[in-house]
Amino acid sequence: MEALVLTLHIIACLILIVLVLLQSGKEGMGVIFGGGSSTVFGSSGAGGLLTKLTAFLAATFLVTSLVYNVLISSKPSGDSIMTGDIQIEEPAVPAVAVPVQPQQGVDDIGASPSEPAGSDDLAKPEGAAQ
Repeated sequence: MEALVLTLHIIACLILIVLVLLQSGKEGMGVIFGGGSSTVFGSSGAGGLLTKLTAFLAATFLVTSLVYNVLISSKPSGDSIMTGDIQIEEPAVPAVAVPVQPQQGVDDIGASPSEPAGSDDLAKPEGAAQ
């Protein structure tokens, strides 16, 4: 039943697109800017074969849309792709970075925090006077 309704829906959709594209406009460019003065259906009325076919196919499209929606919603929930065992993984706990304090040795006791320990020895060449 679903396949039949879906097939009718697709065929009605394609034919409706073709019929709408085949119809010509009633007015020129003046209608876009509000210059057209016509009745609801134009001067020729609501007749014409294309207009009647378009209305019929629009109604068919609407009915098949509603019927297909009812058919699909009445299905049991066992046909869902989301059924089955779902396993949720626990998120990994990120490692917390702990700042490491430099260990102070015997030589580093008098060093200031802004300059690294032993920087005096690196800046002076060997054999230079202190």
